[in-house]
Amino acid sequence: MAPLFNLMLAILSIFVGSCFSESPTKVQLVGGAHRCEGRVEVEHNGQWGTVCDDGWDRRDVAVVCRELNCGAVIQTPRGASYQPPASEEQRVLIQGVGCNGTEDTLAQCELNYDVFDCSHEEDAGAQCENPDSDLFIPEAVRLVDGPGHCQGRVEVLHQSQWSTVCKAGWNLQVSKVVCRQLGCGRALLTHGSCNKSTQGKGPIWMGKMSCSGQEANLRSCLLSRLENNCTHGEDTWMECEDPFELKLVGGDTPCSGRLEVLHKGSWGSVCDDNWGEKEDQVVCKQLGCGKSLLPSPKTRKIYGPGAGRIWLDDVNCSGKEQSLEFCRHRLWGYHDCTHKEDVEVICTDFDV
Repeated sequence: MAPLFNLMLAILSIFVGSCFSESPTKVQLVGGAHRCEGRVEVEHNGQWGTVCDDGWDRRDVAVVCRELNCGAVIQTPRGASYQPPASEEQRVLIQGVGCNGTEDTLAQCELNYDVFDCSHEEDAGAQCENPDSDLFIPEAVRLVDGPGHCQGRVEVLHQSQWSTVCKAGWNLQVSKVVCRQLGCGRALLTHGSCNKSTQGKGPIWMGKMSCSGQEANLRSCLLSRLENNCTHGEDTWMECEDPFELKLVGGDTPCSGRLEVLHKGSWGSVCDDNWGEKEDQVVCKQLGCGKSLLPSPKTRKIYGPGAGRIWLDDVNCSGKEQSLEFCRHRLWGYHDCTHKEDVEVICTDFDV
């Protein structure tokens, strides 16, 4: 019976390993000066996370460099030194990596998913030679010749020189990142063309950014070479919504009152259809206030109705958003409400 029992255990271990130890499908370097340098992040079961630096060495970095089609290893820096740092919500997915340095991908190395006692202060980093050294990750980005800083021709900065951007290397995901980086609202027109009066002059940047749309800035996106030969007739024009602002009015403190949001330069109210405690939480968080109080918005009508536009209706939040702009809602200005249904929010005073 013992040999049969041992065989059954071996088969079970193989089955469990195949079901619960899937290897990462992607790897990326985040926060570095170029795509071949930064904090190591891996995708596992659809989730991006970091790698603990326990035992992390040049052999492991060599595999990362090879997988990303980068050059030779330069060094093994601390991942925590790259900005922006990993968010608190992002998990450390791998405790330890054991590569012999000849593997083609990190997934072929020995990986330990049993994570314990490892914080983002111990995130692993990698620095490889950059094969695209004549390209550059933009140091900054701006929108010019538009009616405000959230609309205009896209230009990127490198070594004190601004360059226009060819629209062949631009898409919605990159536009989302630019709008976020500039402190604007959602991306509207994402890769239009400039007319003759708004076309740029001087150098044209021949890079192509690959972003997920969730990055904080363009430095966290992957860079590749754009093969097209572009002219200023193909300069990229894009538009973002104005910065999303909100306030509570009519209360004794900035943390209580009728909710108003700013859109197209005008303040307006929000309808309470489907509004609940999660939406309250997001508003309180965005304003830097404490926790939400009185979780029954339909019975909370103490600040009086608003006047003017009703901007938002059917707002739906998960409660984890940092801003109400990331919650789902109807198109701006579309609603079936009156001001008797204006949202009111009461939070504890400023969070400490």
